[in-house]
Amino acid sequence: MGGPIDDVVREILVRQLDAWGPAALHRSKRATFAQAYGGPPDGLPEAALRVFDEFTDLLRGRRLTAPVIAPSPDRAALDAVYQELDRPSGLDIHAVDGGVDTLPAVLTAASAAGAPLLAFLDAATGPPSAATLAAVARGKPGELLLVLAEGFREHRAMLSAAGFPLVADVELVARDGSARLVVFATGSGKSLDTFKDAMWAVDEYAGVRYRDPHDPEGHLLDISERPHPGPLRRELLAHLAEVGRATVTELRQFTVTDTVYRAGDANRVLTTLLNAGQVTRDPPAGRLGGDVVISSGG
Repeated sequence: MGGPIDDVVREILVRQLDAWGPAALHRSKRATFAQAYGGPPDGLPEAALRVFDEFTDLLRGRRLTAPVIAPSPDRAALDAVYQELDRPSGLDIHAVDGGVDTLPAVLTAASAAGAPLLAFLDAATGPPSAATLAAVARGKPGELLLVLAEGFREHRAMLSAAGFPLVADVELVARDGSARLVVFATGSGKSLDTFKDAMWAVDEYAGVRYRDPHDPEGHLLDISERPHPGPLRRELLAHLAEVGRATVTELRQFTVTDTVYRAGDANRVLTTLLNAGQVTRDPPAGRLGGDVVISSGG
């Protein structure tokens, strides 16, 4: 790995770990954070593991297993990180020779089933097997951050079949036109919101923008706390034209799972559409609560 796209991937992963780690260790006395790479990881495992320095106190009396699977993993670099973390007794870092589809066997050996599990899979060289996805889904809860090659579109069907009810995705596009697809899969709406917040909170990296895989026009969006609302406006109008009417809660959910935007962005855009008379609401006045029904057409 290397380059600005990988810098964005790294920051998204680190931010996701910042939220996942404390929640997982409060929930359970054991948890697993697994990383698996189809190619050379070039420092990403170490950057991710350094996050645990922020909550080593939570590891007391708990066990966090952190396998790193890669072709010829850099054991010296991983050991150096372990030394940096002052060797917290509750953290087990394991380096394993293999690839993305080595993960199920590693999770079985780590007894990861039945406890919180977050897996990061860099599968840009080829999608993971159904068995690999299913192994992650068996976590309680199991969550997955997945990197795929640009243009791959079968991931939602694969993840649904594996047992993940909620999926969000975004393409990262560099200035030279190269791109990668980043996918988050979970069973928790709160975790999905956390991923979206992390995605839009990353630092702006030169030349990297987001593209919504569901936007037929493929507009590029600058990374910003307040992203340009144009594509979301079009996608909400298209969705309402298809379904006729939907509650604000349903439109917020559609925004989180079927666009690159956050639930809060849906409220901003719906307010704009109502003010412009492009959609109507029932009841016609009052707070824009979740049970308000939005209908297509002015």
